Amino acid sequence: MNDAVPVPNFPAIFPPGYEVYITDRIGGVSVAPGLVRMLPRLMRWADVVHLSGTYSFPVWPTQALCALTTKPLVWTPHGALQASHEWARARHKTAKQVWERVCRLLIRKRSTVLHVTSESERAASQARLPGLSAEVIPHGVEIPSGVNSRTWRPDGALRILFLGRLDPKKGLENLLHAFGLLKDLALNLQVCGTGEAKYVAFLREQVYALGLVDRVQFVGHVDEIGKKEAFLNADVCVVPSYNENFCMVVAESLAHGVPVIASTGVPWSGLEPQVCGIWTSNSADHIADAIRRIRIMNLPEMGMRGRAWMQRDFSWAAAAMRMHALYRRLTGLNS
Repeated sequence: MNDAVPVPNFPAIFPPGYEVYITDRIGGVSVAPGLVRMLPRLMRWADVVHLSGTYSFPVWPTQALCALTTKPLVWTPHGALQASHEWARARHKTAKQVWERVCRLLIRKRSTVLHVTSESERAASQARLPGLSAEVIPHGVEIPSGVNSRTWRPDGALRILFLGRLDPKKGLENLLHAFGLLKDLALNLQVCGTGEAKYVAFLREQVYALGLVDRVQFVGHVDEIGKKEAFLNADVCVVPSYNENFCMVVAESLAHGVPVIASTGVPWSGLEPQVCGIWTSNSADHIADAIRRIRIMNLPEMGMRGRAWMQRDFSWAAAAMRMHALYRRLTGLNS
């Protein structure tokens, strides 16, 4: 696999005004000694450092240098701490605990802030790293300039979309079992995403065992154009995850005017107050019940309400302003 990034000029500019430095790696996905050599100079230049990642090579040297230079640090763990804390089947638990213990020794608590995207992620992350403050700033979502006209429930069949990585944490097998309980209804499921071959084979075996071959389609990876097509051809998006820190697919679905059924492991309890979806347990019985209920609801109106919610509260401009305010507070520029 070729991971090379074509860079016509170094440092490259992405977009104008932002310098992106790329260093060679010698192992894994992020072991790059050149990065460590560059960090002291970049630290001297920076007013605040934003660290993105959790269990990866750049974390320790960045934390150590921030402590030595007394630079404020914003640390975005991208849900990794929450997954380690809440997901019973998380991998390498002991190694991650050791990693976090070293992080606690390296960081300066008074000048470090965790950036999390939901209250549930805040609670779990602070449980893993006691004493650290955390700021909840949800991700932004791209709002399509317009919603294409669509036909809802063509031929009376409810078209359900699953979009995401195929992993046990995502709870897709529960959705398949829910379909097995709904054989009396006209339903179709499109599964967009990839995962480890062994798990994908297990999911396909479940489809055969449940007699769902004619109702479930595995599409594989979809690019941005394919994703838009998937939303356009869906009546409902179902997100049955056991654990998520934000879950961008919920926001993207709503931005495209598609109602959502999300599990309570996903921090989107606002679906029901905003009347644009259902928030329920991810057991097969509960998912099946949610599908029965949503299929007789006014899906076009729910989709428009969800889109309006995303425009109002989850634009990238709003997220950027909140992040900028955090940077200014950490650097003492509050005025």
